[in-house]
Amino acid sequence: MLKIGEIRELIRLLDETSLSEIHLESDSLKLHLKKPESERVLSIQPTSNQMPQVAVSQASAETTPVETVQTTAPATVVNESKADENVQVITSPMVGTFYRASSPDAPSFVEVGAKVNDKTVVCIVEAMKLMNEIEAEMNGEIVEILAQNGQLVEYGQPLFKIRLS
Repeated sequence: MLKIGEIRELIRLLDETSLSEIHLESDSLKLHLKKPESERVLSIQPTSNQMPQVAVSQASAETTPVETVQTTAPATVVNESKADENVQVITSPMVGTFYRASSPDAPSFVEVGAKVNDKTVVCIVEAMKLMNEIEAEMNGEIVEILAQNGQLVEYGQPLFKIRLS
């Protein structure tokens, strides 16, 4: 059975090379890592009926915040509804842990009612110890915050609703 450190090393290898897929198979398990455009997927499936199926995403390892922000990731914006075309949704660009502030004792990046512009950092999504700043990428006002601080978020999960100005 692979240890979590070995799985992390395989993920790192996949990130640092031009490989797009890694497939390992043994008597006791199958491991398949695939690198699509913007997210990584890891699945481990045992070949015997005695072992349970395990699925690990890129953020399921330890999710302790680190002190510095490493990268800026683009957020995905989705039109909320036909009824209110001025409201847009910012979705998570990756799987990770959602943080409203840069540290536990720091104020939140934004609150409901806050005015934002396209460069305003609205939150951090931490994935594999990398703190990814998420920018609003539009001008408007925060109408609703849809994720809880410290919550694990999925790729494409709605994080904020913004009324465009």
